[in-house]
Amino acid sequence: MRPYVLLSCAMSVDGYIDDTTPDRLLLSNVQDFDRVDQVRAESDAILIGATTMRRDNPRLLVNSEARRAERAAQGLPPYPLKVTITNSGDLDPDLKFWHHGGEKIVYCPDSAATKLREALGDLAGVVSLGPTVDLGRMLDDLGERGIRRLMVEGGGTIHTQFLTQGLADEIHLAIAPIFVGDGDAPRFVNPGDFPGGAGHRMALAEVRAVDDVVLLRYLPKESSGSKTS
Repeated sequence: MRPYVLLSCAMSVDGYIDDTTPDRLLLSNVQDFDRVDQVRAESDAILIGATTMRRDNPRLLVNSEARRAERAAQGLPPYPLKVTITNSGDLDPDLKFWHHGGEKIVYCPDSAATKLREALGDLAGVVSLGPTVDLGRMLDDLGERGIRRLMVEGGGTIHTQFLTQGLADEIHLAIAPIFVGDGDAPRFVNPGDFPGGAGHRMALAEVRAVDDVVLLRYLPKESSGSKTS
């Protein structure tokens, strides 16, 4: 069984997930970062794309000691499995992703597998998916590993691929009260052929204020009409 796929993203009012300065733009507030930490703790695996890994160099952890202890009490590893996807295989073994948390897996095309195994050694498992990175095959493999809930934290290309292929079950959008206004900055999604096009109105599952951030939860595979909470 494939895992339930949740896309998580913080963005500006005008739809950007970062700016073009060297420093990462912090869109969430303290309360929203804590909410994201809870969602991570409730997930079996967390995925980011290789571009996001290179740009932000995140550790991608459950930061709360209490939440890690709760996972351990449930017989789970303290940290969810960390997953990334790369087409080129150009991933620096010194990135923080590899050196914090628990187990890691890299999915790649056959052409990049040898390079990754030589570069990463025992830092991560490397799984080749054929001539291209097939997200469906990746989800099948994660399901076979016992992953029931996958949290996807970007970036825009990865979110676009999951959505255009109809593989996302839920979207968490945290809307920050700022404008970026830079046409070269990355966005939540890129242009794509989304299922149903502009005629498909997703179900809105929740609207919640998180201090000055607004959380929207959408269910992309369902049509509008669901009640908000």
